[in-house]
Amino acid sequence: MSAKKEKQHRIQISNKRASFDYEFLEQYDAGIVLVGTEIKSLRAGKASLQDAWCYFSGHELYVRGMNIATYFWASKWGSHEPARDRKLLLTRRELRHLEQSVKNKGLTIVAVRAYISENGYAKLHIALARGKKEYDKRATIREKDLRREMERE
Repeated sequence: MSAKKEKQHRIQISNKRASFDYEFLEQYDAGIVLVGTEIKSLRAGKASLQDAWCYFSGHELYVRGMNIATYFWASKWGSHEPARDRKLLLTRRELRHLEQSVKNKGLTIVAVRAYISENGYAKLHIALARGKKEYDKRATIREKDLRREMERE
């Protein structure tokens, strides 16, 4: 039983490009509203956050660009749409804060990591972010190279 929980917790789909393109200001963990076989595909690691970003519709937060592949063993009739927008679950206070923050120029909400929590729920780690300029990206690369050299010595 503990091996199964440990295996579920290790399932993580990350958006590696997000940390390169954006500077994270605040980070949140949000629940995802899934339908049908989406949770089975997510547990199998068949998801992508490559171009995932979040937007507000009304006072609700949705993620767009998150692709969860159709489940292999599901019938065509019962399968889900891979690239649909999915609702995110946060507290009312967090939603209000994020909605006001996004209205500021240059801020956006990006999906950083999708995972299965210890209690079996699908979660999405999101971040309020500001886009990096080209010189910021070069500085980030330079810092990573310096850290690698220091670790080698």
